[in-house]
Amino acid sequence: MNKKSTGILIILGIVILGVSISMNSEEKDDNVVFHITLADPELYTNGIYTNNFAIESGTYFFRFVPNGSSPEILTIKLSSQNYNFIENFNLKGIPHESETSKYFTWEYEGEKNIRMDSMEEITILINSNGNVMGSVSVDIIKKKDS
Repeated sequence: MNKKSTGILIILGIVILGVSISMNSEEKDDNVVFHITLADPELYTNGIYTNNFAIESGTYFFRFVPNGSSPEILTIKLSSQNYNFIENFNLKGIPHESETSKYFTWEYEGEKNIRMDSMEEITILINSNGNVMGSVSVDIIKKKDS
């Protein structure tokens, strides 16, 4: 290998390391205001998970960690005295192919952003629409710019 190729590889390695460190620090700075991992049918009452939490004014988004056994439709309702939000999130499998195999990653499609105008005590209802056996993690995270 010549010096030019070696130099390019070193620069590429430094860039990849820098991006990796940046992504890890962003993840640690997440302002998670709500988190639940629904992996146990006993967390549900009649197929619905319910909880309460406080939320400040600002812009937030949902983050999900689904897999192939997660509920196909996840209905989430947020409500308080001054706020109502409801969305049916649909599970979508995204196929990927490598040289040796085909695999899927999973994501929920739907409106993931929410805006709170004031501090609220929120009631969250998560309806798995009959699939209480499939696991999924749900986070509500405050955006950094709000």
